[in-house]
Amino acid sequence: MKHEQKEDKHPRIFEPFTLILTIVTAVFGAIIGMQIIVSLGVTPNTSIIGALLAMLIARIPVTIFKRYKSIHRQNLVQTSISAATFGAANSLLIPIGIPFLMGAPELIVPMLIGAALAMFIDAALLYKLFDSKLFPAKGTWAPGVATAQAILAGDKGGKRAGLLGIGTLIGVIGSFLHIPMSAFGVAFIGNIWALSMFGIGLLFRQYSIPVFGVDVNALYIPHGLMIGAGIVALVQVSMLIFAKQKPTGQSSKDEVAAAVEVSDDEDYTRPIKKARKALGLGFAAYLAVALIIALTGGIMTDMSPGMFIGFLIFAAFAAFVHELIVGIAAMHSGWFPAFAVAFITLLIGMMIGFPPLALALLAGFSAATGPAFADMGYDFKTGHILRGEGKDKAFEIAGRKQQYITAMIAFGVALLTVVVTYKGYFAQNLVPPIDAVYVSTIQAGTSADVAKQLLLWAIPGAILQLIGGPTRQLGVLFATGLLILTPYAGFAVLTGIAIRLIWLKAKGKEAETPMSIMAAGFIAGDALFSFFNSVFKLGK
Repeated sequence: MKHEQKEDKHPRIFEPFTLILTIVTAVFGAIIGMQIIVSLGVTPNTSIIGALLAMLIARIPVTIFKRYKSIHRQNLVQTSISAATFGAANSLLIPIGIPFLMGAPELIVPMLIGAALAMFIDAALLYKLFDSKLFPAKGTWAPGVATAQAILAGDKGGKRAGLLGIGTLIGVIGSFLHIPMSAFGVAFIGNIWALSMFGIGLLFRQYSIPVFGVDVNALYIPHGLMIGAGIVALVQVSMLIFAKQKPTGQSSKDEVAAAVEVSDDEDYTRPIKKARKALGLGFAAYLAVALIIALTGGIMTDMSPGMFIGFLIFAAFAAFVHELIVGIAAMHSGWFPAFAVAFITLLIGMMIGFPPLALALLAGFSAATGPAFADMGYDFKTGHILRGEGKDKAFEIAGRKQQYITAMIAFGVALLTVVVTYKGYFAQNLVPPIDAVYVSTIQAGTSADVAKQLLLWAIPGAILQLIGGPTRQLGVLFATGLLILTPYAGFAVLTGIAIRLIWLKAKGKEAETPMSIMAAGFIAGDALFSFFNSVFKLGK
């Protein structure tokens, strides 16, 4: 896949018209994201909407708009609207809804400050980690592939546009018939092992009660599995960061280490040394944010000095692990269980014994990390494909930097939009539904039985993750599937995998490109239908 629209220099976000359009689309994305998450509890994928908007602008017969025939400018538009949507809804509105429902309005501003800082750190970390060994650009990042294919189809036309159009039409029709077409499309792009476990997890969650008479969610089985898989995934990530290859000749240790470093970095634009440093700085930043939240929220007086220090360390560690787990799930499956993993953090915090208001801030802080990380991964994947998949490293790095700046501006716009509008939402008792789950859990308290269940099911989760290794992520993906209740998504994923295998066997490697374009169409169709259904209630 090559970008034929080769440009000497990547377009810059600070071109006057580009900056204005970025801000306008970011405001639109933030409002749409907040409106839909308080009404339906989900956040729409607005990347496709942004790409289509940019394509329409490019066709306006005015000279200044013709610049948007550039696929790279179109990519900046979709990056802006996508970042603002997830930033406003997931990273900001969800966290501040928790203290509101807890009856502690004095904690809303401290929570907003902490959530905003966490969101920016989240995005900065992904920028420093994307296309390293930990989060390679060649990873699946399925929604990013879909957006890239849509932009390329609009640019090139021909057979590619035809395949994408057919796929999109099928995606819209399937979504109208309540078939989860994003899950179906992801099956044609991602790692087959990882997605198989994801699909099996989805099936178990849907049919655990009607078939087995067991509510896996009520027994905290998915949560326990994710804890075990998450711990092992963290160890695997650490091993990737700090692993040293054994010398094979008589070279000195320094020479061998240097050779390994060069070998590792040849396939990536982000050296492992820089990724390692970014993770260290990221943890320190999260620790600082936890301290800011605790001090501004006034919860220091509710805990002993020892517990207060424990709260800071646990909050920073939980936020750090949360974003890594969400990032891994997003990269491999195209779905990220941010709500559920934040809920796991809350459960563990309750078992430690933190007071209720501290738990509210902990849940909000954890929920704020992850969404920006995952969404930016999708956007960077889109840009990576459009820029020629890293063949011109200088162009790739320059383009990714422009996307990063664009996303940071969009997050800033999202923050201002939330600051201006949140009082209006709360005055009408419009709060993201997941917040009610967090608050009711805090108020109900926990028990020794919950701790026992979590520990018991952490064991198979850890074993499954060990078996799959860091490339397949079997434990994390199985737990992700179990944490998500989406009717028929399991069937969609497993059916898609079966069709993919048959198609590959019949056509060989030449089937991969048309298959990925069709898959992008399925995902795009689902995104378009979900967006317009959310706004205009088409499915009712």
